[in-house]
Amino acid sequence: MMYEISSASLVEWSRWQFAMTAIYHYMFVPLTLGLAFLIAVMETAWVRTGKEEWLRTTKFWMKLFGINFAIGIATGLILEFQFGSNWSNYSWFVGDIFGAPLAIEGLLAFFLEATFVAVMFFGWHKVSRRFHLLSTWMVFVGANISALWILVANAWMQNPVGMEFNPLTARNEMDDFWAVLLSPTSINKFFHTITSAYTLSACFVVGVSTWFILKKKQFEMARRSILLASVFGILSILATIFTGDTSAQDIAKTQPMKFAAMEGLNRGGRNMELTVFGVLTDKADAPTPRMKETTMTIGLPGMLSFLAYRDTDAYIPGIQDILDGYTSETGQVYPSTRQRMENGKKAINALKNYKQAVDAQDKQTAHAALGTLKAHYRDFGYGYFQSEYESIPNVPLVFYSFRIMVGLGFLFVALFVVSWWYARKRKFEKFRFIPYVAIACVPLAYVASQCGWIVAEVGRQPWVVQDLMPTSAAVTRIASHWVVTTFWMFAVLFTVLLIAELKIMFTQIKKEAQ
Repeated sequence: MMYEISSASLVEWSRWQFAMTAIYHYMFVPLTLGLAFLIAVMETAWVRTGKEEWLRTTKFWMKLFGINFAIGIATGLILEFQFGSNWSNYSWFVGDIFGAPLAIEGLLAFFLEATFVAVMFFGWHKVSRRFHLLSTWMVFVGANISALWILVANAWMQNPVGMEFNPLTARNEMDDFWAVLLSPTSINKFFHTITSAYTLSACFVVGVSTWFILKKKQFEMARRSILLASVFGILSILATIFTGDTSAQDIAKTQPMKFAAMEGLNRGGRNMELTVFGVLTDKADAPTPRMKETTMTIGLPGMLSFLAYRDTDAYIPGIQDILDGYTSETGQVYPSTRQRMENGKKAINALKNYKQAVDAQDKQTAHAALGTLKAHYRDFGYGYFQSEYESIPNVPLVFYSFRIMVGLGFLFVALFVVSWWYARKRKFEKFRFIPYVAIACVPLAYVASQCGWIVAEVGRQPWVVQDLMPTSAAVTRIASHWVVTTFWMFAVLFTVLLIAELKIMFTQIKKEAQ
């Protein structure tokens, strides 16, 4: 099967539709991942101590969890259906690999989570305390197992391993399940994503709880929630920073173009500076508008090299270096993008010739074509490019999103430490500035979360599967107006669901404060 480049309009609208669905979906998922843990800890405290205050606290946060959980499922199902409706070429090309983690997620994690969530919400006074507690913990376990398999699938798209290409079907087939599951990219992606989700949940609980303190309502419940969420938040944000560091090392090795875009780095070298702050502007002598110039920079000398390879003198390629070809710090030689484009076209033509030769029962030609295909398959996706500059992502969006994400991360560290101290000393209500900061950090946590996904997903463009399949070859070849129509349908639907969720959650919070 050969994939043709679809129209720019179709590709862009398909991307926008999927991005919109993913953005709305990920507004709900992080909160469920972390809040499930906090609820389980609260209920554990109730079972162990018998204090009704812990039971009331558990039931309050469980209501907010349930509202968020239901809408998260609705958006997630639509997201999965889009692989077949809008991205059928992608599903054909890598469905044997990508579909396996998603199938496991549905059969194992989702049904586990769905079964016990029913007991968690409707099992009060119908099952024993300990069994209800077990159900609450299993919801947390199920939610995180579900995240694991989804993130394994996503990580494989960033770093495709454990596969073999079948030229007869033009499909990639899994030949090493454990390589897919346990690749460094999968491990880093999973732990960084869930710890950042825990951080968001902690911000949410601290923010809502401080609102009660401002209203002088439910003080003891709010204080208990702040203490628990602050400790959980400190541990989570520190883990997020650590896993972000290891993720950066992996990105530098497996996705050097994304790494260069994160820094707005046109030309690399040794002892490269990490830009803490900078402004991107158009570069007058740049060969393409996609390449920008960084001005007004504040940086840390040698830290970018250290971040990637734990060596301040390590070589870091810039965007132009990647286009021209370079030798990595590990000694791997990367040819120029133009050369990879030529290699990719050879691989595409070889696949076509192989299938024709097989149909004609020409074994000699088929054998020669197969040899050419295997020799150049690593660059298969480059064969769809018309210009080498197509390999450059949206640098400003990635650059600024990365800094917003990191900057907010350090703000959350301060928030959790200060919140814990004031709540522990029972002085939180005396410092009105702190609660307002805590409340503001709730939407800021969502901003940081979305920025993280922008860095991950926009940063790897134009690839839907790194080096193997560009986005333009992955879409379903349908009339673009159908994609436009469904885009606006989903936009309206998701916005209504979001408004409904916020209204219900605000109602529940205000009701608790009465």
